Amino acid sequence: MSSPRSSSVLERPAASPRAARPSANLRLRRKIKENLTAYGLLCAALACFAVFSWYPIVRGVLLSFQQVDFVNDPSWVGFGNFTKLFDDPLFGVAWRNTLLFTGLALVFGFFVPFLTAVLLNELRHAKAYFRLVVYLPVMLPPVVTALMWKWFYDPGSGLFNQGLDAVGLPTSQWLDSSTTAMLSLVFVSTWANMGSTTLIYLAALQTIPGELYEAAELDGAGMWKRLRHVTYPQTRFVLLVLLLLQVVATMQVFTEPYVMTGGGPDDSTVTVLLLLYRYAFVYNDFGSASAMSVLLFIALGVFSAMYVRLTKETS
Repeated sequence: MSSPRSSSVLERPAASPRAARPSANLRLRRKIKENLTAYGLLCAALACFAVFSWYPIVRGVLLSFQQVDFVNDPSWVGFGNFTKLFDDPLFGVAWRNTLLFTGLALVFGFFVPFLTAVLLNELRHAKAYFRLVVYLPVMLPPVVTALMWKWFYDPGSGLFNQGLDAVGLPTSQWLDSSTTAMLSLVFVSTWANMGSTTLIYLAALQTIPGELYEAAELDGAGMWKRLRHVTYPQTRFVLLVLLLLQVVATMQVFTEPYVMTGGGPDDSTVTVLLLLYRYAFVYNDFGSASAMSVLLFIALGVFSAMYVRLTKETS
């Protein structure tokens, strides 16, 4: 004779498989909630890009076709701002100086960080210390760096001329001579920005398998042959990307000539962005300043497209 307790257990109905797992409606609601959250975050990101990136670009293009001083009502002038720029003698000077700065920056600012990364990669001791030393200039504010180097270049009490005078060598008018001013700015830009580039190169070098270097050493390859036949092919993609980024960045040089030379001497360091700044905040002609920014944007866009096309064909 079974007890009431056991009979009640036997008579209890078994749970249905449908009740044991979440219902289809619950799963649908959960999926809709997840999608709404994802799309909400995406819309927030798109709104930020639209307000802080895309709208200024569109607004800048519109301003380039208007006479704007933010005092009087804007008036539509069509291509008048572009005509004014082409008639300005400083327009060609600014582009020539900018291209000169970019070329010199590629000679020093592209190869020096790569060779520095190769040397750091070859070190066996104190790697962290030398990485910190190389990266330290990047941590300084650009204006502070420019002011510090401006004192270094001072023709009277500057560090460089004091050092040259101490060893009996002739001093130089670093920033006061049109022949040395641009090169002096390139040295400042290279010193201030090479730290991050060097670390990127160093990270790329450390991904190269050590077996490749060992095989090259067994074949009798020296340091330069290993650099040419092993290091360069393995880091070629990083080199090409950073070359493009460096050209785009150096074409927009502003801080060094603005703080250190003001565009002088004899307009030898007037760059595109410095002239753009003068149009906007000295001449109060924001339409022409916007037109110059549009021209710079088009030039960099065309160069980037051609560069990507050429590198894709050669890869």
